[in-house]
Amino acid sequence: MAKTTWKLDPAHCEVEFRVKHMMVSTVTGRFTRFDGTIESDGDDFEGAKGAMTIDVASISTGQEARDKHLNSDDFFNSEKFPKIRFESTSHQKTGGKDAYSLKGNLTIRDVTRPIELKAEFGGVVKDPYGNHRAGIFITGKINRKDFNLKWNALLETGGAVVADEVAISASLEFTHPA
Repeated sequence: MAKTTWKLDPAHCEVEFRVKHMMVSTVTGRFTRFDGTIESDGDDFEGAKGAMTIDVASISTGQEARDKHLNSDDFFNSEKFPKIRFESTSHQKTGGKDAYSLKGNLTIRDVTRPIELKAEFGGVVKDPYGNHRAGIFITGKINRKDFNLKWNALLETGGAVVADEVAISASLEFTHPA
């Protein structure tokens, strides 16, 4: 069977992260520019492989000064390391009808590490224009220090300004022509 290439539809996607700040609240941010594909056998995603890139400079937390700091060498250094990359290596069902474990390699600041994410397959539909669309919701956690995102300051109480654990989520919609 011929391979089908599914293309990410950025207009119908969200890529977000959440991290504890000062150990008392949570900051949510998002990336607004990204691209990705999935290679599969037709509409059957068994054995499919996917890849995604995120434009680091597109980070948005709703605070311009914080976004500038996140783009600096204290965190992402978007000038030297402009892209975050994820390449899937495998996925398998985890019990629920549409629940999967998604494994792959995540690269931030040129540090590549294997990660495991949870994925919920939303199904495939045909849109009013005859294209096929597939939805996937992905969640997981990473330790930012594993990717050399090491800046921090300590509070008087001994806690950190920015937590090490970062929750990530992505609501993704892929399409291919019929």
